[in-house]
Amino acid sequence: MIRICHDLEALSLAAAELFADEARQAVQARGRFIVALAGGSTPRRMYELLAREPFIKQVPWQSTHIFWGDERCVPADDPRNNALMARKTLLDYVPVPPGQIHPMTCNSSPLEAAAAYETLLRSIFTSGCLRFDLVLLGLGENGHTASLFPCTSVLEEQQRWVGEVFVAEEGLHRLTLTAAAINQAALVVFMVSGADKAPILRKVVQEAQNPCSIPAKLIKPVDGGLQWLVDCDAARLLRQQKE
Repeated sequence: MIRICHDLEALSLAAAELFADEARQAVQARGRFIVALAGGSTPRRMYELLAREPFIKQVPWQSTHIFWGDERCVPADDPRNNALMARKTLLDYVPVPPGQIHPMTCNSSPLEAAAAYETLLRSIFTSGCLRFDLVLLGLGENGHTASLFPCTSVLEEQQRWVGEVFVAEEGLHRLTLTAAAINQAALVVFMVSGADKAPILRKVVQEAQNPCSIPAKLIKPVDGGLQWLVDCDAARLLRQQKE
């Protein structure tokens, strides 16, 4: 489903409402809400809204468990760190128990860090079935999502939940949930904003493309929902826009 919002503010409000609704439903049904947050600039405003009225009182934060979809292998205080952005905009202001916030860290080799995060996930999902209640994703101009970059080996991973990838243009490693892991989620939501994303959004949702070159096309939940929240600028090249 594609929902087109007027602008980034409207998109962020829609995303915050969805987040709160999914959190309440998950806690009511299963006693906890497990979410994987996205990095990048697009979700920042949504995080700010969630940290304020009315959403701060609408989300069952005490029963919320926070994970991340990907992370750069940089220090925790580096401005490029996804967890740092989420803390500054959201997590420092809401009553999530500290033990339920699980950032990705690269204190060892990227391979070891990925394995450690997967071990953590397996301690939460003790049945051996990984199923986030909600995974938030962005979309890069090159078609990447999370840290699933074009033509990288992690795209082929079917068994592991967390992988590592070296991004040559950045000169650094990243950790990422694999496509296989993301596709087990109950709901995956892409948030896409800005005219610069219009060409790639059209390719992902309306054109036949090789997933190796456009990894976002790998995201197809097996037994869950997929939603796109996009603003008018990002949607300007889509055919038959839907409100």
